[in-house]
Amino acid sequence: MLSLSTDDIQLDQFADNKEQAIKALASGLEQSGLVATGYVNGMLAREAQNSTFLGNGIAIPHGTTDTRGLVNNTGVKIHHFPQGVNWGDGKTVYLAIGIAAKSDEHLGILKQLTKVLSADGVEQKLKESRSAEAIIAILNGDAQLDADFDNSLVLLDFPATDLLQLTAVAAGLIKNKHALGAEGVANMVATEPTYLGQGLWLAKTDIAVTRTTLSFVKPSQHFEQDGQPVNALLAVAACNSAHVPNLKHLTNLLYNQQVSKLLASDSDKVISLLTEETLEGSEATFQIRNTHGLHARPGAMLVSTAKGFESNILVANLDGEGKSVNAKSLMKVIALGVKHGHKLHFTAQGADADAALTAIGEAIANGLGEGK
Repeated sequence: MLSLSTDDIQLDQFADNKEQAIKALASGLEQSGLVATGYVNGMLAREAQNSTFLGNGIAIPHGTTDTRGLVNNTGVKIHHFPQGVNWGDGKTVYLAIGIAAKSDEHLGILKQLTKVLSADGVEQKLKESRSAEAIIAILNGDAQLDADFDNSLVLLDFPATDLLQLTAVAAGLIKNKHALGAEGVANMVATEPTYLGQGLWLAKTDIAVTRTTLSFVKPSQHFEQDGQPVNALLAVAACNSAHVPNLKHLTNLLYNQQVSKLLASDSDKVISLLTEETLEGSEATFQIRNTHGLHARPGAMLVSTAKGFESNILVANLDGEGKSVNAKSLMKVIALGVKHGHKLHFTAQGADADAALTAIGEAIANGLGEGK
């Protein structure tokens, strides 16, 4: 886990362009003893090779592999630009994270940072931050970015005979996680759930919620409520917008008439269906040959290859968490923490899906811009 202190962050910075911003970051790294003189040249050379802009107003300037010998210790310096810096191609950076990494340590740093920075709305929070402590809280994940939803919040085959029982149990599961107070439980139980279709119901509350949390309960025997089937109930206790991505996944299941998948799943699959992007289509697995894994440059090459096709493309690191992400998002691809030898599993859906997977395989085999 990357450990940040207020000394790592400089607020209210200004730069006329990205070169000026990078030089200032390099100076900070050098003054702190993390790098030796000359590392700035590697940072500028790296930027010339491929932009370190990740999206959402964030850039991660760092040196080339040739300048790793100038790194004394792994660490970062962060400059906050409230007015933004033009990073080229119409991209504006509000938070620049200068990285010094001796070896593959930077992949862990990138994984931690991009997981936070890729979440919806984080860039606006960072742009508007007025203290180093606030920025650290966001980067360390102390601010809730994803709704809580794990196996303890999924209950299958519960012997309920009416919707009120299901709602009470669902609320109780959230209360047991200390995310919902007694007043919130009462409110959720007293509010009639919404029928979403395909046998699925939604219960919700925003009262006495300390952390946004989901729960899912399925009865052991199907029954009806007001003439509609009751096959399962999803409960949402929300105190922020962390649950919005989950509801988007749910909407996709409903739209594609695939709620049956949810109803036939075990607890792990229920969580996966409501927290991860999924596709059905052509599949392929490729092994990363790059010595230093998927850092920003080869990662950008992979994303650029995927963007050349109309098909939707997901990728999962089989040697990591196994979670599928959008292969056209650099931040999410880098967040997979892919190292040398890791296997990536791609799923593509669309008219040019097979061509996309062939091109991706060839790009990986050719070293993603770093040679075979």
